Amino acid sequence: MADTPPSPVWNVPNLLSLSRLPLAVVLFALIARAAWPAALAVFAAACATDWLDGWWARRYGPLTAVGRALDPLTDKVLVCGAFVFLIPVPAAGIDPWVVAVVVGRELLVTGLRGMVEAAGKAFGADRFGKLKMGLQCAVVVAVLVVEWVRDAGPADALAVLEPVRTGLLWAMLAATVGSGAQYAVKAVRLLR
Repeated sequence: MADTPPSPVWNVPNLLSLSRLPLAVVLFALIARAAWPAALAVFAAACATDWLDGWWARRYGPLTAVGRALDPLTDKVLVCGAFVFLIPVPAAGIDPWVVAVVVGRELLVTGLRGMVEAAGKAFGADRFGKLKMGLQCAVVVAVLVVEWVRDAGPADALAVLEPVRTGLLWAMLAATVGSGAQYAVKAVRLLR
C-alpha cells in the first residue's frame, strides 16, 4: 500500500484561518481608538473568514490536522482578545470576571483537546461549542454596535440595544460555562 502524501500546510482553509491573526491585531487597535464602525467591519470580515475556511475545507479540502488546530486557535485569539480590549470601555459591560470565565473555558478545552487527541481519540467541536462561539461573536458585535450608537446615534436607540447586549452577554456566559462542563465530561469519558 502506497503512502499518501501529507496535506499541504499552506492551503486555502489554513490561510483563511491565519488571516484572522492580522485582522485581530487591527481589531484590537480600532477598539483601543474607539473606532467603532471600522472595528465592526473588521470583526465582520474576520467572522466571515471563520465561516469560509470551514466551508472551503469541507467542500474542496483538504481537511487537515493543522487546520483542525489552527481554526479554533485563531478564533480564540480574535474573540478573547476583543473581550480583553473591551474591558476598559466604561459602558461596554465586559467586566474582568466575564473575560476570566471566557478565557478560562478556552484554556480548559484546549488543554483537554490536547490530552484526548494525544491519546489518539477525536475531540472536535460540537453543536454546543459552535453555539458558544456564535454567542461570543454576537456579544462582540452587540458591544461594538452599542458603542457606535452611543457615540453617534440616537440616544433612544440605546434603550433597546443595551438590554439586547446584556441578554446576549448572559446567554453567552451560560453557553460558555455549559459547553466547558460538557467538554470536561466528554474528555473524562474518552480518557477512561
